[in-house]
Amino acid sequence: MKTLTDEKLTIVGAAGMIGSNMAQTAIMMGLTSNICLYDPYAPGLEGVAEELFHCGFEGVNITFTSDIKDALTDAKYIVNSGGAARKAGMTREDLLKGNAAIAEEFGKNIKAYCPDVKHIVVIFNPADITGLITLLYSGLKPSQVTTLAALDSTRLRSELAKHFGVSMDVVENCRTYGGHGEQMAVYASTAKVDGKPLTDIIGTDALTKDQWTEIQAKVTKGGANIIALRGRSSFQSPSYVSIEMIAAAMGGRPFRWPAGAYVSNGKFDHIMMAWETSITKDGVALKEVKGTPEEEADLEKSYKHLCALRDEVIGMGVLPPISEWHALNPNIK
Repeated sequence: MKTLTDEKLTIVGAAGMIGSNMAQTAIMMGLTSNICLYDPYAPGLEGVAEELFHCGFEGVNITFTSDIKDALTDAKYIVNSGGAARKAGMTREDLLKGNAAIAEEFGKNIKAYCPDVKHIVVIFNPADITGLITLLYSGLKPSQVTTLAALDSTRLRSELAKHFGVSMDVVENCRTYGGHGEQMAVYASTAKVDGKPLTDIIGTDALTKDQWTEIQAKVTKGGANIIALRGRSSFQSPSYVSIEMIAAAMGGRPFRWPAGAYVSNGKFDHIMMAWETSITKDGVALKEVKGTPEEEADLEKSYKHLCALRDEVIGMGVLPPISEWHALNPNIK
């Protein structure tokens, strides 16, 4: 099997539903011949490895370990889903304290065991904050760390396709920016349905303003809806989309959706948030984000919400004050 690379990809949290699906997706997409599975829960991890062995994949060496040093040593790409899972009644922000500590330890382990890693994708929630913590403690460049924010945009496409009764293929350029949480900014101005701008449809009988408001609410609560329907948090969609992200970083097909990235541009500063980006072998680069005045106001609200979460983590002592970030990671200005 021809792969994008022979370099080591480590899946952190591989015993979980997201992690195990990420591993299988990475193999089926032909990302690399060298995949390492890591999880502190050894029996579950071995079970995942056994299942993958039983698939009969060819051209790939699958290893597994519960030793974080072994898992990260020589890793060039990492996808981490290793935080606590969201449960019924919980918001992503409810996971903040415990997962912030996990992200701090992860970042320090990156610096200790694989400082030459090329790209990391952080999945576990609240991903905007855990990704930021990982970036700061790892010592990596902002271009080397991204977080999963695309699910909000894919959920917007899904809701529009369902509303209009059309294939998702004709619903184009759906975008949400800001926080990967219920404070996200859901844009209409970027999207088209069957070639027609969504903004020209909103306010008509085909999509009333009230219906658009309902769709926006469904998008922001898309993860909670999966929990209500399945009794557990999403795992298929984050698994697939996160592997699409790391594939782009390996030089594969361009990533189609917004990604969580470090933004510090004078208006939005010292934050990880969903943004329009490109992800290549050179890392993540920011593109322009433009919307209507109302959309941009929503984005500012989302940013302020993220700043409050960031400041809460600083108050916990997990992160130092912003003025000390450069000393912690010289790549952060």
